[in-house]
Amino acid sequence: MFKHYPISSGVDLYIRPTQQFKTVTILMQWDREFDETAAAHRAVLSNVLQDSSERYPTYTKYKNKLDELYGSTLITDVSKRENKHRFLLFSETVHERFVRSENHFAEWLTFLAETIQRPNVKDGKFDEATVRREKRSIVERIQSVYDDKDRYAYRQLIQMMRPNDYVSKSRLGTEELVQAVTPASLAEHYDTMLKEDKLTIYVVGDIDEQLIIDTFRPIIQQRKYEEISTYTPSVPNVENVQEKEETNAIRQGKLNIGYSTPITLHDERFAAMQVANGILGGFAHSKLFQNVREKESMAYTISSSYISQYGLLTISGGIDWSEKDKAVRLIDEQIAMMQRGEILDLELEQTKALLANSIRSALDTVRGQMVLFDQYKEDYANFSAQALIERWNAVTKEEVIAAIQTLTKEAVFLLKGEREDGED
Repeated sequence: MFKHYPISSGVDLYIRPTQQFKTVTILMQWDREFDETAAAHRAVLSNVLQDSSERYPTYTKYKNKLDELYGSTLITDVSKRENKHRFLLFSETVHERFVRSENHFAEWLTFLAETIQRPNVKDGKFDEATVRREKRSIVERIQSVYDDKDRYAYRQLIQMMRPNDYVSKSRLGTEELVQAVTPASLAEHYDTMLKEDKLTIYVVGDIDEQLIIDTFRPIIQQRKYEEISTYTPSVPNVENVQEKEETNAIRQGKLNIGYSTPITLHDERFAAMQVANGILGGFAHSKLFQNVREKESMAYTISSSYISQYGLLTISGGIDWSEKDKAVRLIDEQIAMMQRGEILDLELEQTKALLANSIRSALDTVRGQMVLFDQYKEDYANFSAQALIERWNAVTKEEVIAAIQTLTKEAVFLLKGEREDGED
């Protein structure tokens, strides 16, 4: 799917030459081991870097140049994967054959390289007003989780289960650490990122591969990269299921239940757990949706999610909080049914078909191709959608049963309203 160019230690370039799209797209990923101070700086940087550069020192000038490049886009953001914090730069432009400029690719790549190599830094500091504004923006994003009750309830569950693990840490850092970022410390962290982070570059489109290599070669020189340690999920010894309730000004209860499993995305049983999650609560034909929501009318919404990076499975539902115990009992029954082998052939086949459709849909987009390849390339020597679909299709009912039997229930969190419905 992608051609691999191991340019140097700590730098990997993957190119997919294709005329499938009318665009050429580049995704750059800088990875380092997660720590909250660096995460806070990189979160602020993700806003600052796409605001201006040395050559285009204001937001207006910077965006006007992108418009001149036939509406090219450049977006920076941060994410988290296992024990890694990831700084992302995504840029896309229309293919040269659809525009009147023969130098369009070169101009676009120059703009991209200048954004990275020559940011809006003077005397070792990013622009103070820009940093102050973008710090405020990141703090607002961190605080927004409290307004989204579904996200808040999920976060509370994860904090109960893994309070000290990477999965419970925000990719944006903490409010306090964001507030502590200075224009000088931000420039210092950025310089460290360029010199020491693991760098992966993905390119999709009909473009000269040597041009890409020559453009980014200056960015990857003089690096001090060290291999990021392998992540192993923490698995506590669970003697009793934790239970916690909180009260908030809501009308619909938010029920979240968390389970652990030794099966992660690098486990040979990974495909079986994906299928098991689909049957349990991943799709509209699932047991949770059909039995808890439709048949018993115990949930307004309900689904399960398999967090394969961390060996966790969660169930989230919107319920009448006064019916919490009954809802939990019904959910437990669905898992017990699967563990006993009560899985219909139709459920198995529908789940496999929907998983296959989901990956085919994802591969219809450039970003989907990059993200999927990045996720699976370590476990597939030559990743392709068909290889993954064949792996799902080979999963047997017995393997699904064995996978669901690995679940250990760890925590139940309920966010409920301030008073019962109908009370004055």
